[in-house]
Amino acid sequence: MTTTETATIGGGCFWCTEAIYDDVIGVSDVVSGYSGGRTPNPTYEAVCSGSTGHAEVIQVTFDPQVLSYRDLLDVFLATHDPTTLNRQGADAGTQYRSVIFYHTPEQEQVAREVIAASQPNYRSPIVTEIAPIERFYPAEEYHQEYFLNNPNQPYCRAVVAPKVQKFRKSYAAKLKA
Repeated sequence: MTTTETATIGGGCFWCTEAIYDDVIGVSDVVSGYSGGRTPNPTYEAVCSGSTGHAEVIQVTFDPQVLSYRDLLDVFLATHDPTTLNRQGADAGTQYRSVIFYHTPEQEQVAREVIAASQPNYRSPIVTEIAPIERFYPAEEYHQEYFLNNPNQPYCRAVVAPKVQKFRKSYAAKLKA
């Protein structure tokens, strides 16, 4: 019997984070969406306006016997800049904040431990928000598997592809066959 867990994280544009986790061994599903705000059933346009309070996030379904939550978070911290408040590269606003939405008290504890252990690797303080998941809203269908379906889109070529290539090179042991 296979048991899965769910993780919800945001590290800037969800196209980037989804593309990375699609490649990670032990991950069975990745859904782009929105969480952490006040607006029910937000749209991409509303989230991009910064008025909803939601962050662009991904919800990852994974097998903890293959990929621990700690390892999942290590990949998360290594594949975006957790020291920039409300910004990843040119993407700015609270919708691009670094955030971990935990689903259990154990996930909260691990998230705090991973951040504390990682802090010495950074010159600036890690500003990743850690908060309980309240609600997750899947993004519109055209955002799902965006990089896979749009590899030649300019943002994908300029931003997503280099991040994915860097991840694949640095984390070869964590890649799906």
